[in-house]
Amino acid sequence: PGDLKEKIDPYLTPLYDALYDMLPADRVRQLLDQKAIEIVPLAYMRGRTLDNAFIILDEAQNTTPIQMKMFLTRMGVNSKVIVTGDLSQIDLPSREESGLVHSTRILKPVEGITFVHFTDADVVRHRLVRDIILAYDKETKRKI
Repeated sequence: PGDLKEKIDPYLTPLYDALYDMLPADRVRQLLDQKAIEIVPLAYMRGRTLDNAFIILDEAQNTTPIQMKMFLTRMGVNSKVIVTGDLSQIDLPSREESGLVHSTRILKPVEGITFVHFTDADVVRHRLVRDIILAYDKETKRKI
């Protein structure tokens, strides 16, 4: 029971948090109602062309290469695409390659595509988060 919004809303809390950090809640609701901001699960993107749009794919580390290609090829005229993800937080089965890893590798030589990689120095959360990330990275490197 429930419509699509009710089913996916619990997974979208981080996105709503970011929107509410930038805009008052009533403005966010207004933009959502006007479809100026549209939140769509990746599975519902197939077949669409997004013209005159600013498109964000978040948590892209958990896409497959097929999903990533499908998403990237939705870009229409006068659109920009931002893909975000953290390669240290891939939740896919270990034998499955991340679409983010795959696309980073094959799209590097494509003119007009830019990759920006952040480090622990870019952390904007609590001061301890940087130290937590460094501790996990150290442990991961120790196991290799």
